[in-house]
Amino acid sequence: MNRITVFCASSFGTEKIYEEQAIALGKTLAEQNIELVYGGANVGLMGAVADGTLNAGGKVIGVLPNFLRSKEIAHQGLTELILVESMHERKTKMNDLCDGVIALPGGFGTLEELFEMLTWAQLGLHKKPIAVLNINGFYDPLLELLQTMTEKGLLKEVNQKMLLVSEDIDDLLEQMKNYTAPTVGK
Repeated sequence: MNRITVFCASSFGTEKIYEEQAIALGKTLAEQNIELVYGGANVGLMGAVADGTLNAGGKVIGVLPNFLRSKEIAHQGLTELILVESMHERKTKMNDLCDGVIALPGGFGTLEELFEMLTWAQLGLHKKPIAVLNINGFYDPLLELLQTMTEKGLLKEVNQKMLLVSEDIDDLLEQMKNYTAPTVGK
């Protein structure tokens, strides 16, 4: 993997560990010569993962819609900042640039981005690994919901297993490197 897209919050949340792990993820990506692709902002967990990568000598590509430049505040120290016109164009560009996706804690936007990537994978539009760094059990309720969806016959188990999960950065990256996309379509 040469580039990983990280989806996460533009705020820090209530637990300091979210910021600490965002920085650690960025540092680990840089140490493994994996470039970071992310939303382009210098605030919240977005800024933390970018700074973690940059401070460890890594490369960071930000993708930011023009209309968010004043709200999310574009990061000035990036290797490259790509400005786009819409949220959809942002996700498409981030997908085009990456070899895999990791979601950190976040809100509506993070979940929407994560699920769009999962949906695209389910439909066979890409075969990239998609993962969540389950910091302090943040994603446990979501994982329970996915299990319920599978048990109720609304999600195939093979598609449920597309989502890679770990609380450990190195373990998550190893899972991503060894990922094989399902051959069964939706």
